[in-house]
Amino acid sequence: ADVVVQAQSEGATLSVLVQRVAAGDWKPLALLAFADAPKPGAAAAVAALRALGLRVVMLSGDNRAAAVAMAQRLGLRPDAGEVVADVLPADKAAYVRQLQAQGHCVAMVGDGVNDAPALAAADVGLAMSHTQGGGSDVAMHAAGITLMRGDPALIAASLDISRRTVRKIRQNLFWAFVYNVAGIPL
Repeated sequence: ADVVVQAQSEGATLSVLVQRVAAGDWKPLALLAFADAPKPGAAAAVAALRALGLRVVMLSGDNRAAAVAMAQRLGLRPDAGEVVADVLPADKAAYVRQLQAQGHCVAMVGDGVNDAPALAAADVGLAMSHTQGGGSDVAMHAAGITLMRGDPALIAASLDISRRTVRKIRQNLFWAFVYNVAGIPL
């Protein structure tokens, strides 16, 4: 019983392997606990996104206990509303639209079919491709940006590159305007 409570508190999904010993009578043989492991570098990626001044929220179709357990490993704060669990794909997209209605610019990161509606609804959708399976084509087509490796550190890097690119475009437009204002009268 202690093992069951501990596994559930760590967010594991439990299954019991049983043997039928008589009609209606079952004998448990093994307890199987299944849990996700965070991607290497995911906690550092969350910290890097926060360092950029971004609010990070995890949307998960997993049950609340599993989502909270993963969030805590990543440095997210479930008590601060940074974990939304038990959501269907359409609910993820609705949550993105809700944030947008509140005036937020939303970047969504995902790699599966269940993330595609939210990736399409977000202001910026980032799909993570994987060379070793995972990363669905649907997610990659729904997103505006596809990261070619499944490295979470690329998320902050791509947002930083985007910000610097927009800054450079604005600088160039400013100097082009100044040049034209001075050049046209001459």
